[in-house]
Amino acid sequence: MPAQTIAPRTLEASHAMSSTVEFLRNRKLMMFVLVGLATGVMFWLTGAEMALGVTAYLVLGIVIVITAIDMFKDLMRGHWGLDILAVIAMIATLAVQEYVAGLIIALMLTGGEALEDLAARRASRELDQLLSRAPAFAGRIHQVTGEVERIAIEEVKVGDELLVRSSEILPVDGVLLSDHATIDESSVTGEPIPVNYRAGDPLLSGTVNSTTSFTMRAQKVAADSNYASIVRLVEEAVDSRAPMVRLADRYAVPFTIVSLLIAGFAWFLSGDPVRFAEVLVVATPCPLLIATPVAFMGGMSSAAKLNVIIKDGGVLEVLARVRAVAFDKTGTLTEGKADVVEIHPAARTVDETLQLAAAAEQYSVHVFADPIVASARTQQLELPEVVTADEVATNGVLASLADGTSVRVGKPSFIEEVTGPIDRPVLSAGETAVYVSVGDELAGVIILSDPIREQSAETVSRLRRAGVAEIAMVTGDITSTAESVAHAVDIQTVHAETTPQTKVRIVQAMRPRPVLMVGDGINDAPVLAAADVGVAMAGRGATVASESAAAVITSNDIARVADVAYVSRRTVQIALQSIWMGIIISVGLMLVAAFGYLPAVVGALLQEIVDLVAILSALRALRAHRGARREGPARREMPVG
Repeated sequence: MPAQTIAPRTLEASHAMSSTVEFLRNRKLMMFVLVGLATGVMFWLTGAEMALGVTAYLVLGIVIVITAIDMFKDLMRGHWGLDILAVIAMIATLAVQEYVAGLIIALMLTGGEALEDLAARRASRELDQLLSRAPAFAGRIHQVTGEVERIAIEEVKVGDELLVRSSEILPVDGVLLSDHATIDESSVTGEPIPVNYRAGDPLLSGTVNSTTSFTMRAQKVAADSNYASIVRLVEEAVDSRAPMVRLADRYAVPFTIVSLLIAGFAWFLSGDPVRFAEVLVVATPCPLLIATPVAFMGGMSSAAKLNVIIKDGGVLEVLARVRAVAFDKTGTLTEGKADVVEIHPAARTVDETLQLAAAAEQYSVHVFADPIVASARTQQLELPEVVTADEVATNGVLASLADGTSVRVGKPSFIEEVTGPIDRPVLSAGETAVYVSVGDELAGVIILSDPIREQSAETVSRLRRAGVAEIAMVTGDITSTAESVAHAVDIQTVHAETTPQTKVRIVQAMRPRPVLMVGDGINDAPVLAAADVGVAMAGRGATVASESAAAVITSNDIARVADVAYVSRRTVQIALQSIWMGIIISVGLMLVAAFGYLPAVVGALLQEIVDLVAILSALRALRAHRGARREGPARREMPVG
């Protein structure tokens, strides 16, 4: 078996082992409490009350002090924690000499964090798998001897010729040199069917060779390749723990007050301080602390199974409440893979118009530049020499030829600055017009067809059924093209011929909120960052848009927008269900304890069971993606409300 197919598994095993060691190292306090509880139970069974009391005061004293210090640090950061109930309960058990119950609470408090970590690790397994699959080695072909040497992926340089054996992971982005290859891209794009490539086609790192060995030429170093960008996004997602507790924080103060009131009334009405301790034993808020982060990690993992990387757990909350959505057009609602379908000549012939446009578009990064240049090369047209070329953001390219001629390629308004008013052709859905001027004359108009994505209309429909009140298109393309695409996907509000700055203003003004923005290009980066939540269509590789978005769709499927919205709503729903289940059970147990029917030790043990139930309930978020998966043309939708 090739070494590279083994490496990711070896790294995964090593990572799991180191994580286990780190987990045990970080749980010293829990291990100390566990030993203390075992010792205390032994003293309790043998009737050694004095030894039991000393053990309880020692163990609980240390736990109370450490917890109080952590609580103070949280308060200094403006965060009100729920651990105060556990501290009061432990103090109360010491006061009424319910030592075993106090030790159980201490184990529940320290062990609750351990249970949370274990559940979160289970929930984030899909994210971890993406990290562990990162290619580590490459087979470089020596330029002189032709021998294949195994090198670390960091040593690959642009221009290196690489050998990729069967079942190996492609180490970097590159171009295929062999006649053909079949690539499994499911881990990157989510498409289950292998894709066939021919010599000269671009290849993505992180995908798997499903055919015999082939050769490729590296076009990017490892750090700049597609899979490395996905790994960086995943690492951000895995590291984003803090925002996930916000949902539970809303219940912290009310739950604390209710618990103390019930305990106080139980003491007051019975005259027995033991009742106060018995109530607080079952009031410890571990279900609230555990349910939310576990559910949110499960939701992030579930989204990853749909090829959507969510960078921050808090994004799930915002996505669950989205009421307005703005879509970019090119590369988002459309395929972003345009072809030249027609040329309308004006002052120049068809071939001359294409030659002038291709000469200028060589210096453009716009999605329509490549198909224009490719069309000219296919027809073997000789391009005029360009002396200077400047891309005017959101407008087009201004180029100067060697003979002194000025050429403009881009939007009609950009061309009309030198030609005056021009006639604009009628366009069909998915078609775009690129205007070309030479000097002060209109050279001609190039018509490109950029097909609408198959799932665009259905995605818009699903979002409306999910409760989104306003859906708009915000694009830099011309009005006629934008309106034709919008009509085809049933979007009524269209903002066309916008700049990155006006896109930001439009999205910021949209109501109702929160607002979701979906885009893919470099010019979408500002508006993705400005929206309440931005989702980037990475498709064939992450761009600047991916860096500024809160979530990234790594496959080329617009339907994932509706899918991740579903997963978010379902995840928040599960988190709230788990929280309220914990609250209801805890309040019920508190009332039973208030009337003296629940001894402190029994209550503490029951509370541990409640913790486990809360974790199991929250882990249901791991299956949230199942409700969003396509079943033919129709999809299952979560009811609104």
